Amino acid sequence: MTTAVRTYSALAALCLGLTLLSGCASANGRRAVPPGTAQPDQFLYDRGLESLENKKWLTAREFFKQVTETYTQSQVRPDAKLGIGDSYIGEGSPESLVLAISEFQEFLSFYPTHQRADYAQYKLGLAHFRQMRTAQRDQTETRDAVREFETFFVRYPNSTLAPDAKNRLREAKDRLSEAEFEVGRFYWRVRWYPGAIDRLSTLLKDDPQFTGRDGAYYYLGESLIQVNRQAEALPLYEKLVTEFQQSTYLVDAKKRIEAIKSGAPIPGTPAAVAAKKPS
Repeated sequence: MTTAVRTYSALAALCLGLTLLSGCASANGRRAVPPGTAQPDQFLYDRGLESLENKKWLTAREFFKQVTETYTQSQVRPDAKLGIGDSYIGEGSPESLVLAISEFQEFLSFYPTHQRADYAQYKLGLAHFRQMRTAQRDQTETRDAVREFETFFVRYPNSTLAPDAKNRLREAKDRLSEAEFEVGRFYWRVRWYPGAIDRLSTLLKDDPQFTGRDGAYYYLGESLIQVNRQAEALPLYEKLVTEFQQSTYLVDAKKRIEAIKSGAPIPGTPAAVAAKKPS
């Protein structure tokens, strides 16, 4: 036997051994299925799950794609389609998250009534969620995440994934509201109080459950007293004190409540400045 033949035989034996464990890549990039396997589609799908659990994203994707492309009538084809999306999310790069979105959208288009459609909708929202940027930057992906999670609750209100989706939705909404809050606070800093009042009032109306609403209460109140609307500012400070046992604005809010109720001019406001001028 020549050296080349012996080498080829050794490689073939090695490949056969690996096939029995996890499938061996053939010349065309496909994963080989052991001869005599009763359910080759299930075999490939199971190997994909194993790779997914071990965070071998590319290997998992190869197994799942072979199921979806070769066994088009397989019962596990929809699950393999989801597996492809999961492998992209696991990879986590901006490019792979875009591809994950495409996979989950296709799943919902092909299998709108599938028993795991709620999972696809949840992961669609999650793929956008993972691309959210800080409050100071563009919020396109955040708005997309909110839209997809809200769609999830419309379509699958009783899903077992609802608690996780609720938390993700709240976090995404908080990010949007935080962005609006930063704009409102900026207007307050530059003393454009009408702009601050408009922005912060709209924020509280649109998202009354905003986790950081204590800051919105405070700066909206501060803006209102600067335009001599103390009566409107008072309930905002009172809400802050009532709803938040801990807040960086708590001490100052209590001082504002006391000052407004006493009727005395509030330091730093136009009324206080006018009161100091000699008659």
